[in-house]
Amino acid sequence: MKTEKNMFKTKNFLQLIAKELLSIRRSSGIIVAPTVSLEPSKFKLRRALIITKLSRYEFEQSRYPELNEEQFHQMMRKRGTDLDAWIYHHKLHKSFEDNIVKCFQDAGCEVKMTSRSSLSKEVMNWADVIVPIGGDGTFLLAAGRASPLFAQSHTKIPIVGFNSDPQRSAGRLLLPKHYSDYPAEAVAKIKAGDFKWMHRTRIRSTILGINGKIPQSYDLYRHCISKMEQKTTRPETLDKELAKKYDAKVKRVLPYLALNEVFIGETLSSRVTHLQLTLDHGNVLYKTKSSGLCVSTGTGSTSWHSSINRITRPSVDGLSKILPEKVRNDFNGLDKDELVRKYNESLIFPADDPRICYSIREQINVGVWPSPEEFEPRQFVTNLYVKSCCFDANLVIDGSICYSFNDGSKVLLEVHPEDALLAITLD
Repeated sequence: MKTEKNMFKTKNFLQLIAKELLSIRRSSGIIVAPTVSLEPSKFKLRRALIITKLSRYEFEQSRYPELNEEQFHQMMRKRGTDLDAWIYHHKLHKSFEDNIVKCFQDAGCEVKMTSRSSLSKEVMNWADVIVPIGGDGTFLLAAGRASPLFAQSHTKIPIVGFNSDPQRSAGRLLLPKHYSDYPAEAVAKIKAGDFKWMHRTRIRSTILGINGKIPQSYDLYRHCISKMEQKTTRPETLDKELAKKYDAKVKRVLPYLALNEVFIGETLSSRVTHLQLTLDHGNVLYKTKSSGLCVSTGTGSTSWHSSINRITRPSVDGLSKILPEKVRNDFNGLDKDELVRKYNESLIFPADDPRICYSIREQINVGVWPSPEEFEPRQFVTNLYVKSCCFDANLVIDGSICYSFNDGSKVLLEVHPEDALLAITLD
């Protein structure tokens, strides 16, 4: 699928962003202020904030603070862990990390380093650019905290990521693998303004309710209660039309924006997820039972969205066997591998697409489900209202931060142009 045919005309989108940002409005008690200059040549790179990856070795070590290094190694080897591989990749990443720091310093930049789970609004506001080093997971965690909603930032800080292990990581959100081998070249281009901006759409999650309480969030990477820099956002009164439609009085915006997707489902994967949905503030309330709901951006369409909806060659072969003979003969003359490839590529949509696409995982299609029966398991929308009828469910943002989302919980998932992530890209 040619990029030229699928990418939106970015100019109009950028103008829309600039218009909304320059108005400097207040929403949920948060100041949304102008972003950096839209002209790359005018971008001034003086301070770089490096976001470090938590390696598997570091993560496992942090789980056993009572053990010294020798004791930890003995325990890992006893349980059958390939400890030598962990240590090798840990050292590989740290060496790469040191090289990136040196490249920015050699370019005359002041550098600070922080872990992906300990970003503060003070250090983010200090930076001219945020630089996650690792894989897509590190990029997503950094992006989730590099937003005005999270840090009450007065400036949208751009982000650019380096792939520290391109042999094992696709790194779709990061710079091309060439720059993993030649990071100084990438830094020089950014310093010279020889790059392009990419505005990646993100999903805003707004809890609807009666009292405006915000649920406790949990960090799935650290398996603990999330320590948010901005713990609360102010509840706002819903306008009369939405209040009546969704039987709620107030709304409260969650401080994290989803760059890839928002997933809603039961914690126990074998339990059926029961949800009610309204599309684009419509008048139909759809009821569905499934293995969960995935709401994706264009950025996330290459990830979970694609995995849920893709087809395989065996599926196409199975379809051909039940076709009428005349149609089957024509169908069998086609290149089935090419059909599979084109279909799966068609699932991907542009990162700056202002729409979101929901996918119902393994929807139950028997008896009275779904209701109405014509409910589509996948569709593009501009906003999506979801009400939980679940027992022990969660709303998960980018596979990182989760909120309890049990029976009666309500959320509005939508896109706001000013929430778009400002990313630096290089050819």
